[in-house]
Amino acid sequence: MPKYMLIMRGTDESNAAIKAGFQELAAATYHYIEELVEAGVFVAAEGLDEPSDGVVVDFSGETPVVTDGPYGETRELFGGYFLLDVGSKQEAVDWARRIPAVRGSKIEVRRVAGDEEMPLTSEGSVEESGRV
Repeated sequence: MPKYMLIMRGTDESNAAIKAGFQELAAATYHYIEELVEAGVFVAAEGLDEPSDGVVVDFSGETPVVTDGPYGETRELFGGYFLLDVGSKQEAVDWARRIPAVRGSKIEVRRVAGDEEMPLTSEGSVEESGRV
């Protein structure tokens, strides 16, 4: 079955709402994960730490530049993910619609490229397959 990543994206406002109602949201999220496990589609889930604790490595110039967070001009930040092994994109969307989320949050649904789409040679490098 194909894997899909449900990417949790939030704004400063939705992240503040998450902090304000954290205990209730955490309980609902654990229940949601139990449903995923019972359905046999759960692969993984992780949340990320505060954006202010992160850095960005920018490759725009000749040498990479490292900048401490928070990140200027960012309207939405990646806050975590669920990785599901489901039968179709529609099934992934159906599960995404059930995620306990606060107003203003968004869930991006993306298929994870399979190994057959990026085959490795015996040396471990990606073969030229016409895909990136």
